[in-house]
Amino acid sequence: MARLAVLGGSPVRPEKPWPQWPIHDGKDVKLVTEVTKSNRWSYDGPIEWKFAEAFTKYQGAKFGMCSANGTVAIQIALEALGIGAYDEVIVPGMTWQATAAACIDVNAIPVLVDVEPDTWCLDLAKVEAAITKKTKAVIVVHLYGCMADMTKLQALCKKHNLFLIEDCAHQHGSFWKGKGVGSLGDMGSFSFQESKTLSSGEGGFNTCKTKEQFEKLYSLRNCGRGYRGDFTHAMQSGNYRLTEWQAAILLCGLERLDKQVKLRDANAIYLNSLLAQIPGILPMRRRKEITQQSYFNFTFRLDLPKLKGITNRQFIPALNAELSTAELFEPPYDPLNNCSLYKPHTKARHNLSPAYWKAIDPKRFKLPVCTDATEKSGLAVHHMLLMGTKKDMDVVADAVAKVVENLDELHGYDPTGPRRKYRGLAK
Repeated sequence: MARLAVLGGSPVRPEKPWPQWPIHDGKDVKLVTEVTKSNRWSYDGPIEWKFAEAFTKYQGAKFGMCSANGTVAIQIALEALGIGAYDEVIVPGMTWQATAAACIDVNAIPVLVDVEPDTWCLDLAKVEAAITKKTKAVIVVHLYGCMADMTKLQALCKKHNLFLIEDCAHQHGSFWKGKGVGSLGDMGSFSFQESKTLSSGEGGFNTCKTKEQFEKLYSLRNCGRGYRGDFTHAMQSGNYRLTEWQAAILLCGLERLDKQVKLRDANAIYLNSLLAQIPGILPMRRRKEITQQSYFNFTFRLDLPKLKGITNRQFIPALNAELSTAELFEPPYDPLNNCSLYKPHTKARHNLSPAYWKAIDPKRFKLPVCTDATEKSGLAVHHMLLMGTKKDMDVVADAVAKVVENLDELHGYDPTGPRRKYRGLAK
């Protein structure tokens, strides 16, 4: 047995840089320079709309437009669908806090629902159990590198006359039965924050199905102005626009996106095949309807009964040490009922009434699957790992196997972490 690196042994992978993110090339620099010289830097610029049309087409949506960021994209989607004060919106308990926070920002009530243990996406039985007369919409999050059963979820929303909003922040380039995410619900939202698979540092995007929805979204992201001067569907709002520089970076990134998604998907499939052979390691579920899977994070789980009492708290630092990294692997997102970044009661503007104040308290929800994934069984790593070679995937699997083979060394090992640091690449 080889001594674990975290306890002084030699690592499986001596220190060596992993692929970096984000990526750029000369085309990015050239187009950004052209934008700078054009003196057209924002507000419905030609580069912005060129990108919007291309990205909408790539995802298979009918209409699409840029916005300031992914959080705003969710917020204006809710507003465009007429969702507001005291309306209930079902949200997965495992997601970035903005998914739920956007609901509160339109005075709706996020109803946190637990997730499937093998995808960390919405558990549809629990979704249906959470529906009330006040429920107006479901926000499905295509989380990390997994998807919920979208065919069943579409049918469920139709049955209960609910809007379906897709949070696609993690999965630019994912396809369900050949249809891109963002085209499967009533509206979709994307993030272009630095860590995402398509990035402009910051930025967002909305997709929708009808021209009326498009015109409402346009007005909401553009200070209440009507699209092309037509104020028929204009709505009170603020400035949530994107700049031409960001659009230039996105347009160049879109040229690389599909090739990158395919590389990550191939590496993920291969790595999962290796992990499935290691006792105590459980790959995530990939539904057969997924025809292309994009990854914000690659994730897998520990089969706790088989790992001699070792949880992700010991396993993650041990694995990172074998790969000569400090924070490559992390736990998944904190469940929203116990998340340091999701604190609705810290804002006075949310105190509409005692009833509303009570309804938005995340502590009232029970999320055992989310909690187990974060505190015991889940591991996640940024998609830049999947930009490596097949040999890199072999090394990752070897590192996981070494930790599993030497679990006894971890008994009594008490790391101070790992806890999510919310650094730049977190979201």
